[in-house]
Amino acid sequence: MTAQGPTRRTVLLAGAAATLLPQLPTPALAAAQAAANTVQPYASYWYPDSLPSGTPGTGITWNSLKTWTAATDADLAFNAAAVPLAARFTPTPANSTARSGQARIQSLVSFGPTSSNPSQGAATADYYALTHWSYLDELVFWGGSSGEGIILAPNAPIVDAAHRHGVPVLGNIFLPPVAYGGQLQWTRDLVQKDSDGHYPLAAQLVAVAAAYGFDGWFVNAETSGGNTALGIDMQGFVAELKSLAAAQGQRVTWYDAMTVNGTVSWQGALNSSNQAFFQAANDMFIDFRWSTSTLAASGTKADGLGRSRYELWAGVDVESNGSSTSVSWDAMVPTTKAHITSIGFYRPEWTRNHLPASRTPGDFHAADDRFWTGRSLDPSLPDSTDTWRAPAVSVADRSTVGGALPFASVFNTGHGLRWYEDGVVTSDVAWNHLGLQDRLPSRRWVVRTTGQRPTVTFDFADAWRGGSSVLVSGVLDQPATVDVYGSQLPIGDDTVVDLTFRTGSGSGSVNVELAVATDEPSSAGSTPPYTYLPVNSVNGVRAVTDVNGWQTVTVPLTGLSGTLHAIGVRLTAADASGSIVNWRLGGLAVRDVNDTQPPADPANLGITAATGGDLRFAWDAAPGAVRQYTLHRLLPDGTRRFLGGTCQRAFFVGGLQAEQGEQQAWFELRATGELYTASAPVTVAHTW
Repeated sequence: MTAQGPTRRTVLLAGAAATLLPQLPTPALAAAQAAANTVQPYASYWYPDSLPSGTPGTGITWNSLKTWTAATDADLAFNAAAVPLAARFTPTPANSTARSGQARIQSLVSFGPTSSNPSQGAATADYYALTHWSYLDELVFWGGSSGEGIILAPNAPIVDAAHRHGVPVLGNIFLPPVAYGGQLQWTRDLVQKDSDGHYPLAAQLVAVAAAYGFDGWFVNAETSGGNTALGIDMQGFVAELKSLAAAQGQRVTWYDAMTVNGTVSWQGALNSSNQAFFQAANDMFIDFRWSTSTLAASGTKADGLGRSRYELWAGVDVESNGSSTSVSWDAMVPTTKAHITSIGFYRPEWTRNHLPASRTPGDFHAADDRFWTGRSLDPSLPDSTDTWRAPAVSVADRSTVGGALPFASVFNTGHGLRWYEDGVVTSDVAWNHLGLQDRLPSRRWVVRTTGQRPTVTFDFADAWRGGSSVLVSGVLDQPATVDVYGSQLPIGDDTVVDLTFRTGSGSGSVNVELAVATDEPSSAGSTPPYTYLPVNSVNGVRAVTDVNGWQTVTVPLTGLSGTLHAIGVRLTAADASGSIVNWRLGGLAVRDVNDTQPPADPANLGITAATGGDLRFAWDAAPGAVRQYTLHRLLPDGTRRFLGGTCQRAFFVGGLQAEQGEQQAWFELRATGELYTASAPVTVAHTW
């Protein structure tokens, strides 16, 4: 799949970082652990049934999907997602051009290699840490290769982060072009029927997605040489896959490659050659060969079939040029009439990949913000001269910050240069793990001021918890309000908001106010009807807790009721003439005043496999709601070193070494609640 067809495909990858454990019954978990033949867990990939001839390359394991079972899946505990798909809603759009209920966005993303792709992230911050979930409706875990495997299950951290933001994730079925090693037998294997006329691999795919906790499959059949009989079998397979998937809350997307006569011929449209596949699936990715006229005809055809035209993703190849890609935007998302189709981005991880090897997390997020928000870097003020029509210009953002209290965020993006706890570095090792990502602000960054606009970014040089904070920097010559969250949170008599922040060195003093709105803005692009509550005003009306240079202030929402629709902060320089500010927001929580109870303890922490300093841990879940688990090493001097965190009940740590004179290494596991309160530790020792 490329803008020029398969001959331009130079990378056939997929993967991610993961960490995580399903809610397996104890006997099944024990069986899976006993079956493990390697300590390091990896993301899963398969062939449909028959395997290639010869032997796999170094680090590659050839597996047949047909013979897969959850009970014998040695790494399932580390690869299955734990966060359910969150409900989300659409706040009043930040600008007058972004629309709800029309075009949606699908992204096909390769997060890492197919084989040897660690389940639990890695000791590097250099990672495609996607954060602009609010514009996405579907994420495809893109990849696969003829020499490794062609059916890929997404890593659990990616699924957990996506689900936290209400985005379903699809695994990928990639039947490669012959030029890239594709074998027609794999297509025939996929659509084989049993004696009852059913498709056993359709049932297997649904079982995998259910066990791994993701949301369905992207079917990409590009192996040429088929005939009408194969085309008919593929239609039956997709229809049965969709039917079985629907019963599990899963979905199926079809890629415009194979036609109804079994040949491969990219149409760039919905037409009679692929209509049957579209009708069998939930939606379809239209190949890049589309034109203004073919998209218009495709939308009309979808309407005539009784389907939504927005179930068609018009492919936009951004792998090579990213936000410099030339796109006929009006063919998809015109500004003067209803949108024609939805948008399908192919390889938006360009925002990381095009940067030099010396790139930092800040470099990546700057490029990613440019891609999703536009040149203005403020979705409330889109740049009409920008030739790149960023998603924020056309598509209304969504939020999952709703439902019951409490809600909390420390603005953790899922990667970092260090790990912080209460403002102190507890690990100086760079890391990535999207499963630890918070629910992040959906529109970044809206700044409302009549003066100079300060810069707002995720920053990795300092944090309250996790790996990042929100940094507001620049000249503050007029008050500036930063929109932080669109929300639908209930306000009760005892509801309070906690803000944790600090003012950096070289910064002028800043007066901080909490901005809260109990109604939506009057129209798209309007300012929420904020009420401003003092936080650390010059009168010092709030009690402040100071820990390691970070201040935490609890602000009661006294006198307010109903629903909290928007949360922000207003900053005013103490110097009336304006000054340079360097102010960080490290944490925000909305809770009932007495809601501080830590979660219950996990139990039965054990080391289930060990090879040298590579260890697998497993434990029983803590009862009740748990945000994540954290694992620390207790050092001989009594200090604790952070080793990692996960949403599941299993974790892998590699490369540990004995401290000087240490006979045993001790480890502590804690459950972390929504408000980042921690349980008492449970411990286990490993003898060197």
